[in-house]
Amino acid sequence: MKACTTCHRLYEDDADFCPLEGQKLAGTDEVSPKPDPKDPRVGGAVCGGRYQIWRVIAEGGMGRVYQALDREEKSSVALKILHEEVAQDPVAIERFKREFEVSAVLPHEHVVRVDAFEHDENNYVIVMEYLEGEELRVLMQREKVLPPERVVRFVSQVALGLASAHERKIVHRDLKPDNVFLCGGDEVKLLDFGSVRDNSVGAKKITAVGTTIGSPFYMSPEQAQGLPSLDHRADVWSLAAITYECLTGKVPYEGKSGPQILLSIMTRPHRPPSEVGRAHGVPRTLDAVMDHAFTKEPEDRIPTVGALADRIGHAYGLEGSHAAWARTTQAELGERIRAGLPGLLARLEEEQGTAGDLSAMDAAFAGAAAATEQGAFPEDAVSVPTTRPRWLFPAIVFVVLVALLIVVLGAR
Repeated sequence: MKACTTCHRLYEDDADFCPLEGQKLAGTDEVSPKPDPKDPRVGGAVCGGRYQIWRVIAEGGMGRVYQALDREEKSSVALKILHEEVAQDPVAIERFKREFEVSAVLPHEHVVRVDAFEHDENNYVIVMEYLEGEELRVLMQREKVLPPERVVRFVSQVALGLASAHERKIVHRDLKPDNVFLCGGDEVKLLDFGSVRDNSVGAKKITAVGTTIGSPFYMSPEQAQGLPSLDHRADVWSLAAITYECLTGKVPYEGKSGPQILLSIMTRPHRPPSEVGRAHGVPRTLDAVMDHAFTKEPEDRIPTVGALADRIGHAYGLEGSHAAWARTTQAELGERIRAGLPGLLARLEEEQGTAGDLSAMDAAFAGAAAATEQGAFPEDAVSVPTTRPRWLFPAIVFVVLVALLIVVLGAR
């Protein structure tokens, strides 16, 4: 293995220069990782000296992820190590062990591979394959919205990875852009199975009934309530929420705090993605898909992540299924969407044109209901015209006169 003496990334022996720093690489037997005063693990080794830690990759509430050199296998690995304070909690340790156990039985090209669970006197460690790329969250922060062909491709791959878990009655329960990793060539890997719900027969339950686990913006109503009936359809909701945000630049349910977000998810409708993403060309054909995906009752929701991925692609005029789209280049998907979407929208216009005035009436009622609901959430308030209609003042005078007449007659 070789290392960059500036950014401390590890590379295979056939690499000569660090593509990020432009530095000539040195052999790991010639140089050592630079200690980090903020993290005593960096520069040292764990698990009996087998894993030499070179740099921090990421950090979460439960632990920190490092790139390390496996001295036995002479390879680069990722180590997820529990924070010291978290490692004092027996439930957290149990959940960490289960993350390894669950990931170990999910060998799939779109799920991060885990190799071992280690424990020395100071650390609880999960050893994983090292991935080069970035989280979907980082990409979204940079790009704001993503082209539909890119979204269809990664959603299709996520659906394939999740389906392998759902077949084993395992619910991810923390799907969010931070846990979707884009490797080179935009190959997707699902991360972090530490919050899973295992619905298989005889599975040990770690989470108490009524406990809410997950990320509020992407949480289904049943997950928000901590219902024991939660199953794979919660992941359908979460994947739909990620899709909605990628295409529109907005989350489907907003709030200034966690409780506000959860209340919105449980009680309010979402805004149609074609309305929120009008500036980005989100088609009206996607509205019905999101309506079905965000149904409050799981029994009425799109039943599987695969079916959701299929309907998203079909809403953009694609033919076929997610299994094929997951392996189709973005360029080709983009060409198919540009060829198929105009005709699909034209057919939608024809179908809606036969509905007559009833469609306009439905839209008016929907708008009124949305405005009423938004009154409870100041951050979603909409502006209203300040000019009073001409009939308003005469109507008020008339009502007042009638009221006075009733009072006078009543007095007699």
